[in-house]
Amino acid sequence: MIPVNFGIPSTIPKGAPPVRHYLQFSDFTADEYGYLLARAAFIKAKFKTFTRHQSLLDRTLAMIFEKASTRTRVSFEAGMYQLGGSVVHLTTGDSQLGRAEPIEDSARVISRMVDLVMIRTFEQTKIERFAAHSRVPVINGLTNEFHPCQILADIFTFIEHRGPIQGKTVAWVGDGNNMANTWLQAAELLDFKVNVSTPSGYEVNEKIASNSGKTSANNYQTYSNPLEACRGADLVTTDVWTSMGYEAENEVRKQAFSAWRVSAEMMAVAQPNALFMHCLPAHRGEEVDADVIDGPQSVVWDEAENRMHVQKALMEYLLLGRLS
Repeated sequence: MIPVNFGIPSTIPKGAPPVRHYLQFSDFTADEYGYLLARAAFIKAKFKTFTRHQSLLDRTLAMIFEKASTRTRVSFEAGMYQLGGSVVHLTTGDSQLGRAEPIEDSARVISRMVDLVMIRTFEQTKIERFAAHSRVPVINGLTNEFHPCQILADIFTFIEHRGPIQGKTVAWVGDGNNMANTWLQAAELLDFKVNVSTPSGYEVNEKIASNSGKTSANNYQTYSNPLEACRGADLVTTDVWTSMGYEAENEVRKQAFSAWRVSAEMMAVAQPNALFMHCLPAHRGEEVDADVIDGPQSVVWDEAENRMHVQKALMEYLLLGRLS
């Protein structure tokens, strides 16, 4: 039999650029963040003026959710459609991801059918295992350890309202969780300071949080008193006391965190023009008082919208690199 060659390639084309993933904030350099933040501003301006910007026409994003989501799903899905692409939405309940198939096998299959994968899951090791076997970029939509897309949006929001974040002070009040970890990585890379105040037993794990495994006093300081952490801060931010996956600890956490509610008194000792942020959803009367989150210093709604704009810039960068 004479073999017939239909010109079907059996491997990834030679010379293809290496795949980049975004699994934690430290995956990019300060220079890359400079580009991403500027690009996000450009993309947002297009959105606000109803100007079509479809740089990812015919590209497909797979979104995989092990943790429930509102803002992450809407921001990625709307953003990808606005860029001209399409979206496949998967949960562990309606796919093999929640059954016996190894993560590595799911990665090998899914990444042959789409151009990007966003995963919102529990352990960081899960997303790392998926990325290690993926042929396309993988984005961390949230894990127990890190939430890089949220901090990227927060920094973008700060710059919109107050200018460069370099040399500024961010006060983190509450749990030493994935948000706190990511703020520390960002501070080390972008040269600002984070004052962290957590209840005893809920401290930040510095080995996880730091890019180098050792935090610098120039970028990180701890306070037992949350009021002192807020003193002189340019930004005060917090998160829920009980993150997803820790619901069994809810009552214990309410008692432990009772003094870590961001109040008008805390905002009063910060800089006069200090901003307040929260990644949402928020529980008024728990981690923040209503008069703070609904007050004039709060930029939480801008912050929520900006998830979409920075993620659009991120997806574009991972697939197309720098654009002029």
